[in-house]
Amino acid sequence: MEKKIFLDAAKVASETYKVYLENDRVRVLEYRVQPGKKNAMHSHPDYLWFALIPEKFKLYLPDGKTIDSEANAGEVFFSEAETHAYENVGSTEAHGFLIELK
Repeated sequence: MEKKIFLDAAKVASETYKVYLENDRVRVLEYRVQPGKKNAMHSHPDYLWFALIPEKFKLYLPDGKTIDSEANAGEVFFSEAETHAYENVGSTEAHGFLIELK
């Protein structure tokens, strides 16, 4: 069985993620990514994601696949644990919060 490596977003993409709260149940991260910027490959456990403003982005997965997507302001999403790099392909800053579940 292949062992998965966890790349802590707050450590490997510290220019993007700021930890707002952490306890034994959750970790809350704020993210900000300027237009045209891509962050380092990083991981999240299961998490909720809340977009504060509209954003267009591309996710780069470890297997080389990419996913183009967008979010509207106020949308909330759930994602199972994953590893990816994030690129802001929109014309405005991407800004929101992630709530990582423990």
